[in-house]
Amino acid sequence: MDTQASQLSALAAEIERLTRENEALKQHNIHLQQQLSATLDGTGLCLWEQHVPSGDLLIYNQEWGSLLGYTREEYAANMESWKGSLHPDDKDWVIKAFEDHIEGKEDVYQAVHRMIHKDGSVRWVSDRGRIVEYTSDGKPLKILGTHIDITQEKRYQLDLARLAHRDPLTDLLNRNAAKKAFKSLQHDANFDSGTLLFIDVDNFKMINDHHGHRFGDLALINISQTLQHYADKLLASKQVSIARIGGDEFVIITAISEYELISILAGSLVNHYKQNVTIEEKSVSLGLSIGISCFAKHDTFAEVCEQADNAMYGIKQAGKHNYSFWQHPKTLIQSIR
Repeated sequence: MDTQASQLSALAAEIERLTRENEALKQHNIHLQQQLSATLDGTGLCLWEQHVPSGDLLIYNQEWGSLLGYTREEYAANMESWKGSLHPDDKDWVIKAFEDHIEGKEDVYQAVHRMIHKDGSVRWVSDRGRIVEYTSDGKPLKILGTHIDITQEKRYQLDLARLAHRDPLTDLLNRNAAKKAFKSLQHDANFDSGTLLFIDVDNFKMINDHHGHRFGDLALINISQTLQHYADKLLASKQVSIARIGGDEFVIITAISEYELISILAGSLVNHYKQNVTIEEKSVSLGLSIGISCFAKHDTFAEVCEQADNAMYGIKQAGKHNYSFWQHPKTLIQSIR
């Protein structure tokens, strides 16, 4: 009896010791997870693990769904909810990249893609994962990976790319982008001929001197919006590019080469500014002088701009506020077909 009691006492002591050690390990694990979370949160990196057979996901250092604005109750932690939040334009190739890794076609899963936030906005994610555990028969069991919200960085990159091709004041194309649009139009398989309208603002220096540069900027914005409005209204079915290529100089480039339609566009723009316009409760007189030149596949942007500029200069000399087609020595632009 004494031996049995002694064994039971020793067993109870061992169980108590193991219980303490287990609790200590749990607390140590919690502490390590807290340290990991603090470290990862500082980098913006999120650590995830997927149980492949079930598709269940575990996020170690963030609330699941927080990236997309959901609570844990709103957003199930599994592969189906993840797939459902992928941007429609990225969904197929991202899922294929993931499945290619599962099937052993790729050593790692990695993708930079978009996801849809709860509020409908887009989030950019850099996602990466690798199989870390297999079943006894060699099938994938667990994948460990990371994802990083790179939305701000991506927006910054996209803004830089946009600004490289955009006029920062009016958000129209800049001169370099206008050249590219011109060449792109010529390279279109269906392109035969197009038209370039060179537009100069009348009396702009006087407005700048009298009302200040800030007001002058507002006038340029007003004109850019007017150009866009009439181009959309009258040339909606054709390729159209609008650019600010200088201080108060704009161009409209279009695949349309019908004399009548281009005349309607130019006339509408001129007529719009034959009456005073109101900017910041000030009534001002603006005007447009427009030179127009047709171009074919072999013409250069510089040549066509110079032709249209010459036609515009003739309008300036004749009294401004009008439009004119450039006349080639051998053929009239008005014979465009």
